[in-house]
Order: sequence, then C-alpha cells, then structure tokens
Amino acid sequence: MSDNLFKGFRPEALQFLENVRLNNSKEWYEAHRKEYQELLVQPFQYLVSDLAADILQIDSLFEVRPAVNKTLSRLYRDTRFSKDKSLYRSTMWLTFKRPKSEWRDAPAFFFEISPDNFRYGMGYYSATRESMDVFRKMIAEDTPKFMEAISFYEKQDIYVIEGDMYKKPQDPSLSEELRQWYDRKNIYLVHNDGDVKKLFTPDIADEVLHGFKLLEPIYRYLCQVEERKQSEASTNYTRS
Repeated sequence: MSDNLFKGFRPEALQFLENVRLNNSKEWYEAHRKEYQELLVQPFQYLVSDLAADILQIDSLFEVRPAVNKTLSRLYRDTRFSKDKSLYRSTMWLTFKRPKSEWRDAPAFFFEISPDNFRYGMGYYSATRESMDVFRKMIAEDTPKFMEAISFYEKQDIYVIEGDMYKKPQDPSLSEELRQWYDRKNIYLVHNDGDVKKLFTPDIADEVLHGFKLLEPIYRYLCQVEERKQSEASTNYTRS
C-alpha cells in the first residue's frame, strides 16, 4: 500500500485523545480544532479512502465516503440520554456498514483508536432481540452451514468473540463451541491491541484489511440473518 494516502497516525494523535480526556471542554476543543483535523480526521479519511476499493469487494452496498457521520465517528458526544456528560470522546473510529436508510440493523466492520490501545473487528453495535432470535433459529435449522461460516475461527489467533451472554444456556444440548455463539444477546468479533506503535506506520492498514477479509464469511452469514429477519417481519405485517 506504498502508493496510498495513509502513512500511519502520528504519536501526537494519541496524545490529542489523551488531552481530550483531561480537558473535556468546549473552550479547549475550539482552541485545538485544527489539531483535531490534522491529527485525526485527515488520517482517518486517508485510511477510509485507501481501504474503500477492497471493502466494497466484501459488500458493494457499504458506505465508503470518508466523512464524519458517514464512515468516521464524531468527537462530540450526544449526552442527552447518557449518564456520562463529558462533551467529547477520547476515542475515534471508522465503520464500514450499509446506509441506515437501506439497512437499519446491519452488522458493521470497525477500527477504533484510543490513547493507549486500538481495536478492530466486525459485528453488531447493539443487536436487536429479533436479530439474535433469527440467528439462533438459523443455527438450529442448518448447523453445518453455520459451522462453515465460522470455520476460520479455530484456525486464527486474532479475534475473540464478545457480547453479553445469557446466564442460562438457550439450548443445553449444544456443544460448548456452539454455545459461545448461540447464547449471546449481542455478538461481535474483536481484536484488542495495546501495541500502539503499530498505528504509527502504514502497515496498520494492511493488518486491518487482512483482519476484515478474515471475517467475511461470518459477515455474510449475519447479512443473511438480517435478510431473514426482514422477510419474516414483512410476512407477519402482511398477515396482520
């Protein structure tokens, strides 16, 4: 990716995020807005632009415009419904997902940096109960198909499965391997990494892209979950 725009983040970018954590005020932000644009927004825009062509091969419906509120997160937080009233985030991330107007509950790919670590992966930000019910139904109906979609998982050491789990097994007859997927209230696969020096070279783009491609089979499976959910909802609406 030597000919690409993204050349890595500068160490000052992580220091900026730490300073946001320590100086969480509108006055401080307004005095440092230029640094925010140079240290965070622009590198993230370059990264999105460089990844876009490969990402669209995973899903041609992905939003890939390198802009805040399209693929890039805002620094400003909406605190209306949050106990945390800090005005600004000390993290920044990108997401590749289908536009909300077309895909309300789509799984998404993400890459996030913070002052002392970074992470990337794929899954639901907050899966609906309906999505997870269909997910379990599809596993029960055709377990071999699901096992094929996750066949990559035991062969890799990049990702772990996360997401809250039910306290009681939803189907005690299932193997422990299957239950770590089946018993989730929400589900995503994530790589957490504290080696922030990786962020300071363009190689991090290759690492993230490789990681995203590894997750393509389970991403496609989750898309089928959403298609099934939408189809069943439409059928139930027509019947009513």
